[in-house]
Amino acid sequence: MATPADTPADTSAAPGNPSSGATSAPEAITLLLVRHGLTDATGPRLAGRAPGVHLNDAGRAQAARLAARLEGLAPAALVSSPLERCQETAEAVAERLGVPVTTDERFVECDYGSWTGRSLTELAAEPLWRVVQDHPSAARFPGGEALATTSSRAVDAVRDWNGRLLERAAPGAAPPVYVVCGHGDVIKAIVADALGMHLDLFQRLRVDPCSVSSITYTRTRPFLNKLNDTGEPLAAALPTASETRGDAAVGGGAGRPSATA
Repeated sequence: MATPADTPADTSAAPGNPSSGATSAPEAITLLLVRHGLTDATGPRLAGRAPGVHLNDAGRAQAARLAARLEGLAPAALVSSPLERCQETAEAVAERLGVPVTTDERFVECDYGSWTGRSLTELAAEPLWRVVQDHPSAARFPGGEALATTSSRAVDAVRDWNGRLLERAAPGAAPPVYVVCGHGDVIKAIVADALGMHLDLFQRLRVDPCSVSSITYTRTRPFLNKLNDTGEPLAAALPTASETRGDAAVGGGAGRPSATA
């Protein structure tokens, strides 16, 4: 499995130098953010970085449908978190599109520390739960990572990939598209950054298993093209029972059952 080259991070969203004369080079790039498919832990427990969490039968079916939906694309890169559930989802896409998977540790799940593996019902009774829900920029998981750190590393990774893929693009080529397979909170943080939302508002976003969210980064600003597109009928996008009570699913949740799973 390939790993990203050790190149200096380019922190611009869509770099380009108007004075360079390379006016025909692409100045925009589109990122397709894919969340991994369902696992037995998705929804009931906070899997976090626990090893050995694999797609279940429903998750493998979701990954196959996702790969079919992406058919026809020629992504400049297919990037994945190192965790098994993302690798397995990305491999389904790789097999369909004929593009190798590149692993990037910066897209790994938030380190939930001692919350890892515990049920969301149990965690909802913890004092920290309200901080995670209402003021996530201040949340640091016991023995783990701060959500602000998760956001920072993931956004930096996107800007790095944007820069390096645009530098590779040939003059006159179509603006590149690439795919990143990651986790619910990681994707929500990247989308929030693109929208100019404070991290404290990112719990307003919903990212279901095997959904696609699309962002085009241009010289002036990002554009959100799609959010949480599962390819399912609209009824599947209605809120879950827990969402109607106002709390976001930490880690991303399981979404609604697919009619075709």
